[in-house]
Amino acid sequence: MSAFEHTIDCRPDFSFLTVKVPAGKTLKVEASAMATMSTNMEMKTKMRGGLGRLLTGESIFINEFTAAGGPGEIGIAPATPGDMVHTTLQSSTIYLQSSGFVASSSDIKVESKWQGLVKGFFSGESLFLIRCSGTGDLWFNTYGGIIEIDVKGNYIVDTSYIVAFTEGLQYDVTKLGGYKSLFFSGEGFVCRFRGEGKVWLQTRQVPAFGWWVFPFRRTKSR
Repeated sequence: MSAFEHTIDCRPDFSFLTVKVPAGKTLKVEASAMATMSTNMEMKTKMRGGLGRLLTGESIFINEFTAAGGPGEIGIAPATPGDMVHTTLQSSTIYLQSSGFVASSSDIKVESKWQGLVKGFFSGESLFLIRCSGTGDLWFNTYGGIIEIDVKGNYIVDTSYIVAFTEGLQYDVTKLGGYKSLFFSGEGFVCRFRGEGKVWLQTRQVPAFGWWVFPFRRTKSR
């Protein structure tokens, strides 16, 4: 059961999270995602994941918001347009794509996990996952809509569509077909999951959208 009363508005295209924070409680929020807050919310900034996030070139900080002197409220707007998921961890672990974290309760440990050079093709060729573990509330977002898959046995997903998966699932990153397929078919690396758990998928991917809009870009005439 969630410890924080919350609502997610404008789903599934432009999800906006509003969390009511009890007096004295703290909420961890992805850096720059705060949109609105009560005047009694106090903020501290802390580094997440140390060197791992620094090497990705992405935000390496989490802002911690505490309701001082009474209950407060905070509105959170993720960077990418899409849906959002709330889940409650019970002494468990979820791995997120590097840009998926939105917010969590203070008891959730948020850290970067090095994948290695082979598994680094996960979700946009990032070399790091975000490991969220413990007991408490967790929110993460997607680009596009979201689909939750119950995996029992084996399941294959294109790496660019993976948002999150539960601990206990084993995975390997491989090519789909040979090198000719890799460069000419439009399909690339896939993640082969094994075991039992959940995988969350996004219905769109940023690189594909970038290629779609590329022909319509404004260019200077000679």
